[in-house]
Amino acid sequence: MERRQAKQGGRVGRALLVVAAVLAGVLLGGATPASAHAVLTGSDPSAGMVLKTAPKWVTVSFTESVALAEDSVRVLDPDSRPVTAGDPEHADGKADIARVPLTGDLKEGTYTVSWRVLSEDSHAVSGAFTFSIGTPSQTRAEAAAEPAVDPAVNTLYGIGRYVAYGGLALLIGSAVFIVVCRPGATAVHAVRRPLAAAWWALVLSTIALLLVRGPYASGDGPAGVFDPRLLRSAVDSRPGSALLVRLALLLLVALLLRRGRSEGKAGRGTVAVGVALCVGLAGTWAAAEHASAGIQVPAAMVSAVLHLLAMSVWLGGLTALLVALFRAPADDPLPAAAVARFSRLAVASVAVLAATGVYQSWRGLGSWEAFTTPYGRTLALKVAAVALMLVAASYSRNWTRWLLRVPEVKPALVAVGGGDQNSPPDRTTGPAAGSGAAEPGPEAQRRGLRRSVLAEVVIGVVVLAVTTVLTGSRPGRAAIESAAASTAAGRPNVTLAVVPFDTGAPAGSGKVQVTLEPGRVGRNVVEAVVFGADGSLIAIPELRLTFTQSAQRVGPLDAELVDQRGYWGSDNLNLPLAGTWTMRATVRVSDIDQVTVSKPVKITP
Repeated sequence: MERRQAKQGGRVGRALLVVAAVLAGVLLGGATPASAHAVLTGSDPSAGMVLKTAPKWVTVSFTESVALAEDSVRVLDPDSRPVTAGDPEHADGKADIARVPLTGDLKEGTYTVSWRVLSEDSHAVSGAFTFSIGTPSQTRAEAAAEPAVDPAVNTLYGIGRYVAYGGLALLIGSAVFIVVCRPGATAVHAVRRPLAAAWWALVLSTIALLLVRGPYASGDGPAGVFDPRLLRSAVDSRPGSALLVRLALLLLVALLLRRGRSEGKAGRGTVAVGVALCVGLAGTWAAAEHASAGIQVPAAMVSAVLHLLAMSVWLGGLTALLVALFRAPADDPLPAAAVARFSRLAVASVAVLAATGVYQSWRGLGSWEAFTTPYGRTLALKVAAVALMLVAASYSRNWTRWLLRVPEVKPALVAVGGGDQNSPPDRTTGPAAGSGAAEPGPEAQRRGLRRSVLAEVVIGVVVLAVTTVLTGSRPGRAAIESAAASTAAGRPNVTLAVVPFDTGAPAGSGKVQVTLEPGRVGRNVVEAVVFGADGSLIAIPELRLTFTQSAQRVGPLDAELVDQRGYWGSDNLNLPLAGTWTMRATVRVSDIDQVTVSKPVKITP
């Protein structure tokens, strides 16, 4: 019997590993490169701006501090040649503003600015935009932003983080299960193997993350793992320091586990040291990810540590419980008191998870609108997976009620995830409640409980995978801010105005469609087309546009439109102030028929 149960336990363990590997591949391999959480708020020159003279610097501004490298800001001329005159630097000592000097012989045409920086929470961000000097050119460098992280490096980094999460959960959960639940010598012996495996998984994944961190930060490919220069820069960074601290703490954990094994039981001092090490390990995540940047950082750090610890106690402890259930021999089952203790521990962990999860969701989303972002959808998937896990836990409780048929006798197995162990047995509840079926025997009840706990663990693997993707995604709050700022900071803005006209002549009615690019203070490109009454394009002998801001007594400023054989255009309009301007269009359709019409247009800073 014991041999058969051991084989079953081995098959379950192998099945869990296969499930974990498949889910990691599906969720992490299909994930897009991690988006950073710093948001570009502006640039000088602005995206799409047309300048009369060449600038001396290109400056980009972000919502939070960013780290710079040699190629963090690149500027290419219309022939795709670099025109920077030095390395990027923080402007005026401000960590959220980067600038790079330009050479002094810039010619007319369209220039492309591409940037790639590390945000304060250690994630990479990239983008690109264009501006023009004199007249926009027909040829220009490619303006599409390259991926912030090499796809292969991003996949390796994500898998390493997933293994690290799983290792931490199993390490802390197994240790807490042994110390707090006191499952007995047989169960402790069974749980020690996954405990050791968790320690090794966490050590090896941390080393792997430290090696991959260099090319992740620099944007290089997987070969950068072997570059000593990148490894040195990774070690000097805050995420690298957190990984080194994690390795040091894991060394202390190994010494503590060895001491506890030699003593046979953990004293108060050992438990206190163990709690401190668990908090420290969780802190290495909080210090280098979402909680370390943004609003309410101290509260977010505490919340992140508590959330990670509660997750580890619940999911890792549940896995340890599953191992003990499958490995326990029939003549030495897992003590009921041990499972009852874990039941209360699981309820407390879920309560902490709920409280910290609500806070972190609010901090990451900021609005209901953010649920439409990838972060919001991933968060909803995680909530659904946790809810499904709680449903599986309810089946475990139902199987427990079947097992608690004699209150006076301590049962071999009790509830998982909560329940009143002192309540009288309920023979009408359970997985087959209301079916009228005969009560299954004790062995069938134990098999049912094992299956329901196994289902909880498998869903927990999904929760860990979704959590890994979630922590590598741009928070919904940042995504909404980015969407609001992208028009002004990341790509050209176009102001469109349509002005109807009617000269009174038989064929003298229609409308003028005017576009201003970028529609902001400074130099603008103006294009205008004229439509007839039937909606078709028509040619007219003259079109004049002027802009006036009466409140500031500026204007009229003539756009100096030129007939471009199909449309009227100009790149000489310079609007010095933001606000609402009055655009007047004088349309002449013949030698004697003309009319002047007006429309307000809004110019942004």
